[in-house]
Amino acid sequence: MTKLKEDVNPILLLLFHLMVWIYTIISFLPSYLLSWASGSDRAFYGSEEERTRRVKARSVLGCPEGPYRAVSATKRLATLLHPGVDTLDKVFEYAATRFPHRDCLGTREVISEEDERQSNGKVFKKVVLGEYRWLSYKETLTAATQLGSGLASLGQRPKINIAIFCETRAEWIIAAQACFTYNFPLVTLYSTLGGPAIAHGLNEAQVTHIITSRELLETRLKAILIEVPRLQHIIVVDNSPTTWPGYPRGITVHNMAAVQKLGAKPENAARERKQPLPSDIAVIMYTSGSTGIPKGVMISHSNIIAGITGMAERIPNLCEKDTYIGYLPLAHVLELSAELVCVSHGCRIGYSSPQTLADQSTKIKKGSKGDMSVLQPTLMAAVPEIMDRIYKNVMTKVEEMSYVQRTLFILAYNYKLEQLTKGYSTPLCDRLVFRKVRSLLGGRVRVLLSGGAPLSAATQRFMNVCFCCPVGQGYGLTETCGAGTISEMWDYSTGRVGGPLVCCEIKLKDWVEGGYRSTDKPRPRGEIVIGGPNVTMGYYRKEARNQEEFFVDENGQRWFCTGDIGEFQQDGCLKIIDRKKDLVKLQAGEYVSLGKVEAMLKNCPLIDNICAYANSDETYVIGFVVPNQKQLLALAVQYSIRGSLEELCNSKAMEELVLKVITEAALAAQLERFEIPRKIRLSPEPWTPETGLVTDAFKLKRKELKTHYQDDIERMYGGK
Repeated sequence: MTKLKEDVNPILLLLFHLMVWIYTIISFLPSYLLSWASGSDRAFYGSEEERTRRVKARSVLGCPEGPYRAVSATKRLATLLHPGVDTLDKVFEYAATRFPHRDCLGTREVISEEDERQSNGKVFKKVVLGEYRWLSYKETLTAATQLGSGLASLGQRPKINIAIFCETRAEWIIAAQACFTYNFPLVTLYSTLGGPAIAHGLNEAQVTHIITSRELLETRLKAILIEVPRLQHIIVVDNSPTTWPGYPRGITVHNMAAVQKLGAKPENAARERKQPLPSDIAVIMYTSGSTGIPKGVMISHSNIIAGITGMAERIPNLCEKDTYIGYLPLAHVLELSAELVCVSHGCRIGYSSPQTLADQSTKIKKGSKGDMSVLQPTLMAAVPEIMDRIYKNVMTKVEEMSYVQRTLFILAYNYKLEQLTKGYSTPLCDRLVFRKVRSLLGGRVRVLLSGGAPLSAATQRFMNVCFCCPVGQGYGLTETCGAGTISEMWDYSTGRVGGPLVCCEIKLKDWVEGGYRSTDKPRPRGEIVIGGPNVTMGYYRKEARNQEEFFVDENGQRWFCTGDIGEFQQDGCLKIIDRKKDLVKLQAGEYVSLGKVEAMLKNCPLIDNICAYANSDETYVIGFVVPNQKQLLALAVQYSIRGSLEELCNSKAMEELVLKVITEAALAAQLERFEIPRKIRLSPEPWTPETGLVTDAFKLKRKELKTHYQDDIERMYGGK
């Protein structure tokens, strides 16, 4: 349990405890009567503490290596959300039949756009946005059906690949639904992929039709069209302009609205469509991957439905009254699965982007509202990178508070943390202290899902306490439809990713070289292998890789070898402890887990991002560090070092000071001496997907980082 450091005036401490004591006395009788009245509920569910301790999964065969299944799925793994709804076109039809007039997809209208010059001379585009405009489930289904019919009229055929290369927005889901309905396998590409990677994906999948946005067409696609000779039709989701001169011969550019109009013509709408089978490919998802060229993962209709069935079971009281905010890349399995979970339950999805999410976001004009404040979502998914950023921003603001405010915040934080672990709520603290922090996410979020990378214990605790909602930490891969595990919402333990979902089972495979075995004491450890109906069909046109990483058992069930190292806890929850690819053997024979070093050091307030690096010919670890600008400038002032951010990052003296702070943080986190970076390089520029140094889920691209910092690696290892 990570408490905030208390340096508190005893009188203030006494006053705080007195206030809490009086409140407890006043609220005791009503809460006692309420808990007595709902005694039957407590008998059924158990107290928070009991539910936390309850066994979540067990080994079906009783062996330490597993396979482990959720206790509610020991007899049979779940494959369907609703009986008979076995393909993705049926999922949407089911929702549109049940909730025809409910809001489905929402987009904020743009009132004005303007350029704002910053003090450093840079110009930022700022927007003022209005209310959300909604399409109902019935309208969304009509739009998707017309688009699918229009694409068929333009020569797109069933079981022939079509690509989508577009930002996260309502049109993405409409286009995807059109493809699911007409059995066009949808090739998804990240909007931040570089030109060669986009061309590789389009050529490998032999795409003739692509759906994109005006901005991506102009900035990314146009330059590589010459390298994609098969491409014939580009469908642009924006309405303007309507004519597109200056494109290579043989390529026609259409507006989405025009294609929908074509599909609505009686002769086209009446044409019979061939429905997909559950075993047909729904999506070929090109993962940006942390290594090499992107690879396409073939995902069938039945794979996705099994995956979203497992995820939905872990979200308590999920229903049509929920609102989800969509801003992560839809070309990533986490966002696509989350949105399909919402669609299958009739929730509404309001669209956003990382630049317009909060009132303080980079594109929001000062004084106007970000998407969170306007939409007030109840459900949200986030990658740890975004949560870490929120955590650091709030903690920086806490540091700037007056002594009394800061003291009150720290007291309330530690008090609530204590109450949470006992299974009690703290309505007084929530209302008086955390309401303002909670309003950063709109004030109504009741479930936060985290995936894509490990979430630090400090950040998870902070989210639980300050945002007054549980954080479900999940683990899954594109190869398993994003499904694997999600922690139960009332499980406040940290550093774990929960038990297996009801759609899959997990076993541990010994990795002798790394020293991990299922016979390890006190807990079994090994490479995580996931099996079940959510395990995908393999990599597109990569037979050798498929045989290495996927296999089918004697019962016909598919399994995927993840390359991640896990440990099963006593209650059946999984903990990720290492990664095969992240393990480097130093010259003296010690194994260093680079991921572990990074996870430990990311908790240091001075570090915004870090990549540990080790060469097997060397005896020590080095690191590339993106420092926190505010903290770095404060450190420079403390030691009277002057200069711009860039000058400070290039300063030998600053490098040594930061290294000293990092070493102290590493020792406090109980890292071994050989795991602690001995030399570092400071980077003034943050690593974003646009720089190509991290993936869209903000995972480090080690190969690209190594190339980018090659000169520094040589310098730090004594070459220069």
